[in-house]
Amino acid sequence: MLACVGLVSRKFQAPQSLFSRKFQAPQSLFSRKFQAPQSLVSRKFQAPQSLTSRKFQAPQSLTSRKFQAPQSLVSNPSRPFMDLKTLVASLNDFASLAFAENWDNVGLLVEPSPPHTVKTLLLTNDLTEEVMEEALQRKADLILSYHPPIFRPLKRITWKTWKERLVIRALENRIAVYSPHTAYDALPQGVNNWLAKGIGVCTSLPIHPSKAPNCPTTGTHRVEFNINDTPSMDKFMSAVKEIPEISITTLSARNDGEEQVRVSLNCTQKSLLRVVAFLSENSHLYQKTEILSLEKPLLLNTGMGRLCTLVESASLATMIERIKGHLKLAHLRLALGVGRTLESPIKVVALCAGSGSSVLQGVEADLYLTGEMSHHDVLDAAAQGINVILCEHSNTERGFLSELQDTLTAHLEYKVNIILSETDRDPLQVV
Repeated sequence: MLACVGLVSRKFQAPQSLFSRKFQAPQSLFSRKFQAPQSLVSRKFQAPQSLTSRKFQAPQSLTSRKFQAPQSLVSNPSRPFMDLKTLVASLNDFASLAFAENWDNVGLLVEPSPPHTVKTLLLTNDLTEEVMEEALQRKADLILSYHPPIFRPLKRITWKTWKERLVIRALENRIAVYSPHTAYDALPQGVNNWLAKGIGVCTSLPIHPSKAPNCPTTGTHRVEFNINDTPSMDKFMSAVKEIPEISITTLSARNDGEEQVRVSLNCTQKSLLRVVAFLSENSHLYQKTEILSLEKPLLLNTGMGRLCTLVESASLATMIERIKGHLKLAHLRLALGVGRTLESPIKVVALCAGSGSSVLQGVEADLYLTGEMSHHDVLDAAAQGINVILCEHSNTERGFLSELQDTLTAHLEYKVNIILSETDRDPLQVV
């Protein structure tokens, strides 16, 4: 402890000579201390860039807290949004694009440069220039147009045609465009099911059921045959295995007391021709041949059109009033089937939203309900005693969007503000 005291006294009680040197500096030093050169003054008050950057650029943890809002604020329903890619994936989950017809053009048709955030989604049946102007005024980030505005390929993007102008304005204003069209027609709770709600209580099935989109099949055809279990079988099977794009399974079989092998070949359309040619060259080695077409299973409630059976029959006049009320129409077009009157009973209705000729053709029913049919298709139906009601193309589709608005809002977990177009309408009017 005494040693410590000695050290302390040596530290703070310095010899007078040192003390005077410390505090009574020569005048030259004193002036240098307080009248510093300009370079030193500027260095004292103008800190190096490294110091100023450290002073005003906060650590990453602080900046992230400052500019990345808490999740509770991000998910707040008052400020909803979704990334476009995430939203499109969710739309595809809602209705698989595999349900769409092969000729259709569906999915994301116009995409602004990523990243693209969607806060407001505008629903419309048709994307016209008037609807595009509305989308701009209402600050939509995505337009879901039931009908695809781009159907036939565009060879150029100029200001010359209205569809080209739609693409230009969408990209210039960072508005994405998505179209589901016939994928929504096929849905169990899609456009055709909505249309069926207007005819009364009924049971319904698709006229043309869809195939399961996610059910894999190996090849398009299966070739099956029996071959005797002989030494030559191995050589024959080795040659079969050399054919590309086939898969082989074998089972033991017995035919007329002989041990045989049942061979099953799954092959593509292309490899089927080679398999058949090979078997033709070695027909003496096999027997009991079958060629089967492989198809994906059909879905019970998904597909094009609906064949509806009413729980209770109703007169044609009653059906007309029901349909007018459901579609909010003052008028529609009617072709009476041969021998039918307004009092004829209706039990079975075949319907298809939009243009239904190809879907309804040949279907047995008391009434066809669709938007439009060709003149000659109407004549054919009427000649068979089938009544036909035509409501104009988009009048059989547009009302579905109000139902879709609620369904999609819930499907997207209330993250996007979904609005209905107020300018979208059928181009044809009764005058």
